[in-house]
Amino acid sequence: MPSPLPFRHLVTLVATFFGAGLLPKAPGTWGSLATLPFAWVIDGWTGWWGLVAAAAILFCIGWWAANGYIRHARIEDPGAIVIDEVVAQLLVLAVVPRELAWYGAAFVAFRVFDMAKPWPISWADRTIKGGLGTMIDDVLAAIFAAVILTGAMMVISILG
Repeated sequence: MPSPLPFRHLVTLVATFFGAGLLPKAPGTWGSLATLPFAWVIDGWTGWWGLVAAAAILFCIGWWAANGYIRHARIEDPGAIVIDEVVAQLLVLAVVPRELAWYGAAFVAFRVFDMAKPWPISWADRTIKGGLGTMIDDVLAAIFAAVILTGAMMVISILG
């Protein structure tokens, strides 16, 4: 779906994470992938707290941008909005070491929960509307992924 606003419009730039959500096929996956180098740099400079701070700031900005994009697109939760994936991916990456294998695991774990949408993610996706609804279901998917990855790291620590 083409953007309801010009690409240079701030709402479009933020909501689509600089166009990642406008790429053909699987925009959520593109949004999550586009987050990885951004997160790698933040993580290298600040560690986990920088990722959490960036996620909190982008959550607020993303809520605003998602509301604007939804209003102009006239459909609820358009696929082109991927700022929610960016926020969620940052949160998952905050719990894993800054290593390629763990970043890959964080990417896969988040995408699995974001696509499968087990309860309460599915409930939030159906019930909470507007920009907040767009953002919150991915944050819940991030929490699920973070819990699984934290458990995996604990098991590896005990066994290794």
